[in-house]
Amino acid sequence: MSAEFDQLVAQFERFQSQMHRVDQQFANIDEMQQQLADMEAVATSSDRAVTVVAGPSGSIKDIRLTDQAMRRPPHALAAELMSTLQKAVAEAARRQAGIVEGALGDDMHLKDQVLETQAQLFGMSKEDLQRVTEEETAAPAPQRPPMPPPPPPAPQGGPVRQAPPPPPRRQAPESGEDFSDQNVLRGDSWQSRSPQPPPPAPPKQGGYLNLYDDEDGR
Repeated sequence: MSAEFDQLVAQFERFQSQMHRVDQQFANIDEMQQQLADMEAVATSSDRAVTVVAGPSGSIKDIRLTDQAMRRPPHALAAELMSTLQKAVAEAARRQAGIVEGALGDDMHLKDQVLETQAQLFGMSKEDLQRVTEEETAAPAPQRPPMPPPPPPAPQGGPVRQAPPPPPRRQAPESGEDFSDQNVLRGDSWQSRSPQPPPPAPPKQGGYLNLYDDEDGR
């Protein structure tokens, strides 16, 4: 009878321990959710030209490109950006699994499962991937490039406006004769301008003009 009682007591203690663990896990859920929301994984290319910041569930929070990266050909920049993006997302998944294990326990071995899956995707062993991730984590994170200086303030009283340039002057027409009042279609227009010669004087008779000359010659 005592053996059965001791067995029941042991089962009850295990049950109480599990319930306490469940309560502890539920108590850590709020903290876990906050850690997941604030979690960031930063990945940088080997030459520090491309930087990608990933969040939980593989979300991309930021992409930073230096002037050196912008001078690259489009296909080279796209390849470097894709490689860095994959590193950032993979690191975010590993950190997310670590946060969940820290809150709910490592019974499901989430972090190991994530490492095995990523090792298969990257074509390397789990140990090699873990070593590479540890080296990248130990490396200092790149600093955000400095912001350009602000423009100088405008002078007091508003901006100074420059006077508009004077309009271009029209050139005077060349001097010459004005034929505006001449009608080139009328033949007598030129005769009206030239002086006409006076009519011839009548013949004189004996020094006097014959004003009464008739048909009989008288």
